[in-house]
Amino acid sequence: MRGAGAVGLAAALALSRQGLRVALLGAAVPAADDVRAYALNRPSVALLAALKVWDAIPADARTPVFDMHVQGDAAGAVLDFSAWAQAVGELAWIVDAAELERALRAAARFAPHLTLVDHELPATLQVLAEGKDSTTRQRLGVRMPRRAYGHRGIAARLLSEQPHAGLARQWFRSPDVLALLPLDRPRPGHGLGLVWSVPDARADELMALPEAEFIAALTDASQGAAGTLALASARAQWPLSVAQAESLHGPGWVLVGDAAHVVHPLAGQGLNLGLADVAALVEVLAGREAWRPLADPKVLQRYARRRIGPTLAMAHLTDGLLHLFASPAPLARELRNRGLSLVNHLTPLKRLLAARALGA
Repeated sequence: MRGAGAVGLAAALALSRQGLRVALLGAAVPAADDVRAYALNRPSVALLAALKVWDAIPADARTPVFDMHVQGDAAGAVLDFSAWAQAVGELAWIVDAAELERALRAAARFAPHLTLVDHELPATLQVLAEGKDSTTRQRLGVRMPRRAYGHRGIAARLLSEQPHAGLARQWFRSPDVLALLPLDRPRPGHGLGLVWSVPDARADELMALPEAEFIAALTDASQGAAGTLALASARAQWPLSVAQAESLHGPGWVLVGDAAHVVHPLAGQGLNLGLADVAALVEVLAGREAWRPLADPKVLQRYARRRIGPTLAMAHLTDGLLHLFASPAPLARELRNRGLSLVNHLTPLKRLLAARALGA
């Protein structure tokens, strides 16, 4: 097993629970200044609960989302979702990235059949979860064409004087996408996780701004809806792209997580896709015929068939939404704003969209 992040750790734990001997290479200690926050759907939470990890995450590092408000770039262009309308306890959970990885790593240290190693060992099957820049994938000659968006994601932690009340907010404004996610750190009820996708040039400007001017720009972009804001962390940024590996498996290896696919973060589904990879791989391996070895090509093909459809569908969905909402063309602007308003009034369609996001 190769991979230091949440997907690699989850895969190592899940496979070891089957009684398989797992050697995990590259399980680094999470960065203390990690400001990322993950949006986890119900299947992801169920997987973490089954691994005995979910309850180990501090309570203030996992915050339920009860409602979501999406705002277009015209008055009245809105889309609202609620847990009540979906008859569920919550729409999603927003989780502190560093605390999630810390809980996974702690579980890995005590898991039977799982050993943390600092050098490569012979293995029947290598599970590659090294992320989008996987060196092992490159060494194997697996192509993963990447299309850069010319945008960067900016993340930070914020404090608001206004309680978040479990409400996630998102703004689709040409050419950027902004999300403010409820997170009870650094102050219960008043913390927010920022994820802001902006063109490269604008990202340079925002990252260079003094704190007060950055907050002013953020308040303008969010129309002041989240109240008076203050930075509670440093700002981080990363380039955004879409990519799909041309093969998910080969002789003695299989790809999971960002080593296999990368999508735009506007739907918050990146980690959910990776954890769904883990769940599918574990199920396929557990259900293989007794006479088939772990790395049997037929077994790995079953995994690939299970995952290629959902990952490509999410890539196309997020890519299409980004281009639709980033376009400055008047016709595109009219189409997206009318579309938001229309979907908001079509309850069955809205419930279907929410169910897909929930992983149902």
